[in-house]
Amino acid sequence: MTTKEETQKTIHHGRNVKRFREMLGIKQEALAYELGGDWNQKKVSLLESKEIIETDVLEQVAKILKVPVEAFQNFDEEAAVAFFNTFNDNSTNHGTIGNNYNCELNFNPVDKVVELFERLLASEKEKTDLMKEILEKMGK
Repeated sequence: MTTKEETQKTIHHGRNVKRFREMLGIKQEALAYELGGDWNQKKVSLLESKEIIETDVLEQVAKILKVPVEAFQNFDEEAAVAFFNTFNDNSTNHGTIGNNYNCELNFNPVDKVVELFERLLASEKEKTDLMKEILEKMGK
């Protein structure tokens, strides 16, 4: 059994930033623009390659992507895959539907899908508004 510290060492903040950014359909250039200052696509790419990202930077990214900081710090792909694979494991229930899983769902999956859809919709609206703003600044 692994300790909490060992589990945290395997969580790659940068990879998680990239996953959430891509799920939301946001390009590195757009994230860099939102971060402002001296940020550019290459710097975002470097950020996404870092295993541990400073909390203040994670907070900025979280605010822009509208994702909790904890999502970047705690999301472990292997644990998530293992969790969802338990639903396809017929070795414990011999192909019958039963309550033989060693996990507990504390949420309604439909609510989570609706929540994600609403976030994606809001993100798309923000991207459209941002593009309109950029085009207006360019005088087009």
